Amino acid sequence: MSFQLPTLPYAYDALEPHIDAMTMEIHHSKHHNGYTNNLNNAINGTDLEGKSIEEILENLDMSNAAVRNNGGGFYNHDLFWKVMSPNGGGAATGAVADAINEAFGSFDSFVEAFSKAAATRFGSGWAWLCVHEGGKVEVCSTANQDNPVMPEMGCSGTPILALDVWEHAYYLNYQNRRPDYIKAFFNVINWEEVNRRYAEGK
Repeated sequence: MSFQLPTLPYAYDALEPHIDAMTMEIHHSKHHNGYTNNLNNAINGTDLEGKSIEEILENLDMSNAAVRNNGGGFYNHDLFWKVMSPNGGGAATGAVADAINEAFGSFDSFVEAFSKAAATRFGSGWAWLCVHEGGKVEVCSTANQDNPVMPEMGCSGTPILALDVWEHAYYLNYQNRRPDYIKAFFNVINWEEVNRRYAEGK
């Protein structure tokens, strides 16, 4: 069974003005679709075919560039779309808010740590909030389409929040102003989904 490009849970223009419709359309229909097709081509006829994306990434041969890049691209974007919502934003809620306060001292300190991870990732990559067994959360970042699910990332746990800092995620609207894009992201975070992932991951 091949992987399918997931349908967005909202319209391309639903996250405006924070993330513009053209960026969303290109990002989803071109970039994510490309990762999906290339992943299917990379695993076709191999022992990876038929496995879940999590199974593929958890046991990944990191020298397999095609599966590493495209499998990561498929997984990362699937998570990214779901942790955003036109009705999102504001401070964290629920159990994940308690975990954030315990780990960082306050929501504002978490925002600072997450924003720094996203802003200081050189070149392309992702910022993450991950949960460890027991419920402790951690902020980290990875390069390119790598993610904490992969082996030996130095960034472990189950990802529950992701921010794409590849230029294709923001350049049409924000040009080189990555910090402005990062700030805007906090207006669309779907904390209900983050809490659901937190409960599953801990």
